[in-house]
Amino acid sequence: MRTTASVVFCTALLLASAFSSVAQTPEAQSAVPANQPAEVSFQFDHTGLPVPRFTLRIHENGTGTYQADQAETPATQTSMRGQAAQHVDRPINLTPGVVAKIFKAARGLNHFNVECASKAKNIADTGTKTLTYNGSDGSGSCVYNYSENKMVGTLTDTFLAIASTLDEGRKLEFLHRYDRLGLDAEMNSFADEVKEGRALELGTISSTLASIADDTAVIQRVRLRAAKMLEQVAADRP
Repeated sequence: MRTTASVVFCTALLLASAFSSVAQTPEAQSAVPANQPAEVSFQFDHTGLPVPRFTLRIHENGTGTYQADQAETPATQTSMRGQAAQHVDRPINLTPGVVAKIFKAARGLNHFNVECASKAKNIADTGTKTLTYNGSDGSGSCVYNYSENKMVGTLTDTFLAIASTLDEGRKLEFLHRYDRLGLDAEMNSFADEVKEGRALELGTISSTLASIADDTAVIQRVRLRAAKMLEQVAADRP
């Protein structure tokens, strides 16, 4: 009886070990639960820019994060105060329309299991870009400097426009605190970017815009422009 019990016990241990080994395989570790929102991320890397590296991670429910490494900004003749290099890690929430376009493109591109990079020679370096998809319906990624694929190009422009708005929020916060007179020219420039579609998702910096709009020490036309942008944010939200 003891021998039989020992055999059963050893067999159970071997089976438990086998199941544990399977659970630790890369495939098992990378599996995404069916109830977890799919995620699309865009990573950008280009040395020499004010924000040389950033990553946008967007979940299908609209939530996400913006992580960026901002380079040091020296003081200038118009702004006597510079900014130290810093790392940014902040949550964001995008509008349903933009999120739907992002995920429709990602799935249309087979979860980025495609050749993104152009094979043309002598293309200017516009930064290394990485698109990644991770969800219960599949996963994949592609890396490129420039892509001739129109869907990839449109998706790239969308992410760059979102990042542009987030970076603009940083500039406006700095000017609002240290150089209020500088807000006039900056808001003019930003309004043009928004009008031309090079800055998207104003809701990601709504608190900054509200702070400017409510500050009576700021020039009236700047406050009005910030208030108008907040009206656009409200109109974009369901």
